[in-house]
Amino acid sequence: MPTIDYQDATLALTRELIARRSVTPDDAGCQHSMMTRLKQAGFSVETMRFGEVDNFWATHGTSGPLLVFAGHTDVVPPGDDGRWDSDPFTATVDGDDIVGRGAADMKASLAAMVVACEQFVSQHPDHMGRIGFLITSDEEGPAEHGTVKVMETLISRGEKIDWCVVGEPSSTENLGDLVKNGRRGSLNARLTVLGKQGHIAYPHLADNPIHRAMPALDALAKEAWDKGNRYFDPTSLQISTVRSGHGVTNIIPGTVEVLFNLRFSTEMTAEAIQSRCEAILDAHDLKYEIEWSLGGEPFLTEPGALLDAVTESIEAVTGHQPVVSTGGGTSDGRFIAPSGAQVIEVGHVNATIHQCNERVKIAAVPKLTQIYKGILERLLI
Repeated sequence: MPTIDYQDATLALTRELIARRSVTPDDAGCQHSMMTRLKQAGFSVETMRFGEVDNFWATHGTSGPLLVFAGHTDVVPPGDDGRWDSDPFTATVDGDDIVGRGAADMKASLAAMVVACEQFVSQHPDHMGRIGFLITSDEEGPAEHGTVKVMETLISRGEKIDWCVVGEPSSTENLGDLVKNGRRGSLNARLTVLGKQGHIAYPHLADNPIHRAMPALDALAKEAWDKGNRYFDPTSLQISTVRSGHGVTNIIPGTVEVLFNLRFSTEMTAEAIQSRCEAILDAHDLKYEIEWSLGGEPFLTEPGALLDAVTESIEAVTGHQPVVSTGGGTSDGRFIAPSGAQVIEVGHVNATIHQCNERVKIAAVPKLTQIYKGILERLLI
């Protein structure tokens, strides 16, 4: 069986973090390990616990522009351990890969951030600007007491983040082949269409909400919300759940519940989407109740100092330039970007995240450290 040279600092820290069963919102000591190393490197470290969620904020330097590394120590549950080829909370070698829950999402990235900063500060103790860490254990969960709360605290203090590198697994096939310079907004809806329950043999004495809802749902699904733009695909509405009935064939139900989500571009606002959705429902003469939940606004980092530093560093380490994209789901970058920060997501290959036998390439782990260090060198020297 292949072995790993755990004398490499990033690989060793990756193994240590994977071994901690940090299922949301339990940090399981990951942050303590990171904070201990950062303190030894000369960082000022502050814990920020909100509710059941552990977070920390760390900085190095005293003045000038602030470059922050952001990420999360929490992971999704492993599921059925029996479907894994090895213990999900032991970093196990499988060919050219390290396997373990959180390997890609995102403990190998966290290890790379810490080691990159250790090396950079050691070599450049009087670097210009400041370096920050914003780490949470509530990214995979409700995301109510993590990054969003830390940002509220920092903003209240007048803290300004200039650049932010989020360690989410952005790559698709090889390390650094794609980075995210933005994300679409996410708007959720819980729609309840009201009818009247009755015997299915006497439909004239009832009002079937499923029949009433279907044309309206079809219209929502077919609506052309916008055309997108050079950075974003067009806004998309997807119906995820339709629930109704009593599991029998002789009762017309009284209600139908529909859950749907819109991933929207910077061409739209959440308020405009809500208004158009409700206008469509009203046009179909429905009696309904609707609850809206905004998961996050869209954000975009246009070409500039951070994106240049990221692409140049990736090319220097890997030999190729990354594709720049706003696709995929949401990330905690949505809580940081509204402060005015430039935000880029740079991390490992995302092909196995949240799956059994989640993995990263062994050779890619120290390379990501080099990429992060290169970003530091391009912005803070």
